Amino acid sequence: MTSRVARIPALADLTAQVSLQRLNTFRVGGMAEWLAMPRQRLEVESLLVWAAEADLRVTVLGAGSNLLVSDQGLPGLVICTRRWRNTAFDEAQGRVTVAAGEPLPTLAWKVAKRGWRGLEWAVGIPGTVGGAVVMNAGAHGGCTADCLVSATVLDPAQGVREVYPQDLAFAYRTSGLQGSANVVLDATFQLEPGHDPAVVTADTLDGLNRRRSTQPYDWPNCGSVFRNPLPRTAGALIEQAGLKGHRIGNAQVADLHANFILNLGEAKAEEVYRLIRYVQDQVYERWAVWLHPEVKCIGDFPDLGPCPGFTPDSEAIP
Repeated sequence: MTSRVARIPALADLTAQVSLQRLNTFRVGGMAEWLAMPRQRLEVESLLVWAAEADLRVTVLGAGSNLLVSDQGLPGLVICTRRWRNTAFDEAQGRVTVAAGEPLPTLAWKVAKRGWRGLEWAVGIPGTVGGAVVMNAGAHGGCTADCLVSATVLDPAQGVREVYPQDLAFAYRTSGLQGSANVVLDATFQLEPGHDPAVVTADTLDGLNRRRSTQPYDWPNCGSVFRNPLPRTAGALIEQAGLKGHRIGNAQVADLHANFILNLGEAKAEEVYRLIRYVQDQVYERWAVWLHPEVKCIGDFPDLGPCPGFTPDSEAIP
């Protein structure tokens, strides 16, 4: 039931009881108690003040490409940043500052067309800049930590502040921002200008084509489900366990790439969740390796027993 609140931020476009299925790439999940899609920093600041006064939990979404939303939906306030876009180039220093809601593929094409190298790896990642900072997104040997200069975050306790790579405890597909209440506002990247735009664009397109040829894009999914237990890959372990094509309801381990789970149509988040856990159990039974998910669960899910590295989390999730 929607919370009773005394005051709604004048700057923010707030809507009660909104389906979250269109806001995540799995296309699953229930309703947001409140949803806001801000376009500027003042709206975010206003929303966080309002949520604190109303004692509402806050969940932050970007492109929704790395999460699994509960069928029961999310209580409190959901802030979706995908309408918050702005890009500023510093030609002298070869730096670009980008708003949190900017899609990574859009940014990759923008810099490629300028002849700037450094983000070719990002063209096939269906996330936002804010999410990339929080998750240390990466592909094809590159990652966010490699080129991040700084990020602006809104800390409910300390206000707006600048953070730097050394502050963020970057590691493989994670950072110190995960699970925190900080909201990424923008990020600045150091790139390599001065290259032939046609060559950089061609290299970027080549990377995208290679990604599309090896990963499934025909059904809704969240991207890679599990982190690679280096030096091995999650996909290889899952495939060698004979799990390609395995289904629970309308959730299926992809035939093209075993580290993807597909929504074959009207899948429930619980079906996806149970399939993730089944894959983990089967891989552990065969290889004695726990696969740690990249995908984040938000909201309520059934208790299927202990599982290292996989705790449903309803805090800030880009």
